[in-house]
Amino acid sequence: MHDIRMIRDNPAAFDAALSRRGVDALSSELLALDETRRAAIQTAEAAQAEQNKAAKSVGAAKASGDEAEFERLRALVAEKKAQVAAMQAEAKAADEALQARLMDIPNLPHDDVPDGADEDDNVEIHRWSTPRELGFTPKEHYELPGVVPGMDFETAAKLSGSRFVVLSGAVARIHRALAQFMIDTHVDQNGLTETWTPVLVREEMMLGTGQLPKFGEDSYQTTNGWWLIPTSEVTLTNIVHGMTVEEGYLPRRYVAHSQCFRSEAGSAGRDTAGMLRQHQFEKVEMVSVTHPDHSRAELDRMTGCAQGILEALGLPYRTVVLCVGDMGFGARRTHDIEVWLPGQNTYREISSCSICGDFQSRRMNARFKPAAGGKPEFLHTLNGSGLAVGRCLIAVLENGQQEDGSVNLPELLHPYLGGKTTLTADGALA
Repeated sequence: MHDIRMIRDNPAAFDAALSRRGVDALSSELLALDETRRAAIQTAEAAQAEQNKAAKSVGAAKASGDEAEFERLRALVAEKKAQVAAMQAEAKAADEALQARLMDIPNLPHDDVPDGADEDDNVEIHRWSTPRELGFTPKEHYELPGVVPGMDFETAAKLSGSRFVVLSGAVARIHRALAQFMIDTHVDQNGLTETWTPVLVREEMMLGTGQLPKFGEDSYQTTNGWWLIPTSEVTLTNIVHGMTVEEGYLPRRYVAHSQCFRSEAGSAGRDTAGMLRQHQFEKVEMVSVTHPDHSRAELDRMTGCAQGILEALGLPYRTVVLCVGDMGFGARRTHDIEVWLPGQNTYREISSCSICGDFQSRRMNARFKPAAGGKPEFLHTLNGSGLAVGRCLIAVLENGQQEDGSVNLPELLHPYLGGKTTLTADGALA
């Protein structure tokens, strides 16, 4: 959410930044709402002052024994009280109207984010390793002979419908091993705090990180009002919801492995084959809560943590900076990491690391007290996949595939698989 004072002081700059995201100028509309809100507040405060003054006069009239004046003033106080209540309600409604409008506006991009309309305008900033020459026509993950017995879409469709999968046997174990490896690496090597959080949250938590109100159709809500998290970014970021922490508390770096749920509204017909895009999936999520002066460097650090997982697994990837037209609603700058999938002969997103600045902390009312003194300030938040477990499974299977239908598994996974090194063509670990 945006700071109305900043918009008041720099309306042209605000409109210019939004225009880069293809959003029409909004400062005039917002400032008009702000003026209505401030006028209503001032009127309510003036009426409250008059009510207080009249209330004091009631006491004086009572003490003097002037019964007629006492009754007159008491009636006046009752009248003022009703006026104050009405004016306060009007001020509250005006404030809520402004806040609701601010909630609906995307974050402003950093100056160094490239212009562009869509993913074709993203800019590559890093590439690691070269995809190996297979010497045969590669298959997609769900076509591999060793994978077919352990990746059951038909049973999942019977249980839940499309875009679900049942993993079993060796494939399920590899999937679990990947998540365990990621968590261990982020905790032991990257210094993140392992965290386990609920997957059901209150509506204000979804509001806090920006999934609501604009993107409600992309998530699932239960009949009693809880929301299923689309990512544990929601829970990890909201740990500081409503808090004012000491500057020394920062930075906080969290990591969680969780189930995630997305309705994938608006994505009909996209990536429906295999398990690339599912309604229920697992992700290892990183969240950082930082001092504003350190958040840009933290984005590079977080990106490096995600890249390190792929490098340890020997998976070729590239990193791109998203252009303004492809960037998420709450992000100021985003680094997407795309892993090589030989079955599709292309790079596909496996992690997205974003700096949100104070956009989420304003929605959550999360601040810190500067060590040097002064008023509390809004802290900065960042989030990133470290990594999407299902997509990492796809990458491991496709990059390790052999002509005979077996899969050579990354060396770092061997200890998590009881020393087994291969997924055989008949679906067993050997």
